[in-house]
Amino acid sequence: MAKRENDKLNMKEALSAFIQKNNLQDGMDKIDVKTAWSRLMGNGVNNYTTNVELRNETLLISLSSSVLREELSLGKTKIITMINEELGKELVKKLVLR
Repeated sequence: MAKRENDKLNMKEALSAFIQKNNLQDGMDKIDVKTAWSRLMGNGVNNYTTNVELRNETLLISLSSSVLREELSLGKTKIITMINEELGKELVKKLVLR
């Protein structure tokens, strides 16, 4: 039977320990970035978003509208700042709209 580390862990601490112990943080970051994108951009942008992917420190966004792609490209630094603030850590350093 596995040894318990601590009997009095709350759920957040237990999940954090599990994620860290099993090296799942990269996968969790990818999911968190997708969630942050959809929450911050709203339905208007999400309707034209076909894929959101985090590779290393680059956020790759696939859009089906070239007009929207051009409009969002004007505010890349603001989008990066908003996403990093939403996540509470600096995960995204570069944004590529395609």
